[in-house]
Amino acid sequence: MIASCDESHVEGKGKTHLDSNGPVGKFKGMKGNNSVAPVTSPESACARISLPGVMDAEGRVDESRLRMHIFKNGGVSPDERGLVWRFLFGMYPCSSTALERPLLLEQMTVRYQVMKRKWQQLLPGAVRLRLNGTDAELLTAVKFFDLRQDREQKKQQYESEEAREKMSFLQLQAQVLFERVTFDLEELQEAIRIIDKDVPRTDRDLPYYRNEGLGNLLVLRDILITYAAFHPEVSYAQGMNDLCSRFLEVLHSEVDTYWSFSCYMEKFSKDFCADGLYRKMELEAALLKELDPQLHSHLVTDNMEKITFCHRWLLLAFQREFEHSDALRLFEILSCDHLELISQQVDRARYQERLARKYSLEDEPAVTELQAINTDFTFELFMCATILLENREALLSCRNEVQLIQFTSSLQGKMDLNSTLKKTEEHFYNYCKRSAWDYLSGRCRMRKSKEDHFLYQLRNLFS
Repeated sequence: MIASCDESHVEGKGKTHLDSNGPVGKFKGMKGNNSVAPVTSPESACARISLPGVMDAEGRVDESRLRMHIFKNGGVSPDERGLVWRFLFGMYPCSSTALERPLLLEQMTVRYQVMKRKWQQLLPGAVRLRLNGTDAELLTAVKFFDLRQDREQKKQQYESEEAREKMSFLQLQAQVLFERVTFDLEELQEAIRIIDKDVPRTDRDLPYYRNEGLGNLLVLRDILITYAAFHPEVSYAQGMNDLCSRFLEVLHSEVDTYWSFSCYMEKFSKDFCADGLYRKMELEAALLKELDPQLHSHLVTDNMEKITFCHRWLLLAFQREFEHSDALRLFEILSCDHLELISQQVDRARYQERLARKYSLEDEPAVTELQAINTDFTFELFMCATILLENREALLSCRNEVQLIQFTSSLQGKMDLNSTLKKTEEHFYNYCKRSAWDYLSGRCRMRKSKEDHFLYQLRNLFS
């Protein structure tokens, strides 16, 4: 079960034991960052995850245990989050060792710098954010960003000759790798224009972007432009700034944020396209129909315009609907994919049960097979449905789209995460259980011990 907890749950309730004297204590993750993010964070490559049984002696991560720990403990502590996300989202392969990761980080750093330099050389006028002079905070942001750039250049002056030769070799490799990459300059300039409109409005009320942290807006801008330049099939769409900002706040490193965000977008970039949006709404509508046919008929139209407000919830992982620290915790819970794996296990269990009964009961009457569990019903879809069901009466009273938008806007920042997670898990479990019972009721009521055994296995997947 997902633990009901707040941001202090890891230290306060004994779910995880941080070793403040060990390597993890030296890498503070996102805690206390109110400065401009450095280009990279070398200490993350050697730091150890202290979650029980997750990292072996050589620094390899047991990915299954990591994801299970995140789900069952309701996330990780803020001190652990920065390091955990680097593995959870794929920046570091879980199979990599503590000796291998520093070299991996060097390669990623050089490649990012070569990629960034390529678009900057082609579009020198886009290197700096254009200011209209009316936003004093943005002027301050540019000042702090420039100071960061000066510090990074001074660091390079103190590198050893051996380190410089090594970096030169890596730069040559990266230049060869990206030499043939071409840009549609018109499309890239349009993407930059939208980015320059969105970035100044991104999360500026958060402590991370206050004082010197204002310079992180410019770091965010460079990351988004680099991503758009080298992923023209996706480019940039509104909402990416909010997602990328989340990574930057937690990882507090330009390079680490770029690669983690890129890995995340490999899986979810389709959600920013029209086809992906429509497919997600189709799935949400199908799930809602199974859980509450009346609410479904009220909200879902042929073109599904009335429930498109749910797409923002799903696209940004409910970023606006929960308090900020809870939203970060929810993001990692949704990203651990633990329940999605469970749904696949349940489907396999049903298949194995069918095979066992097919060969052990030759005289059993033929029964039409029922549809398997829909593994496209992800946990985030169940969470969206749970929010709708919890506000069922209010939604049924909405008579037009304006009232729907007004109501859903009133939910922002006011929902309780622990309660919502618990109810979502109950809906997910009941869906799997109902599917299992549907299957069993379609048979001839076999020996009760077998029925109990199957549902016992199902329950154990959640324990």
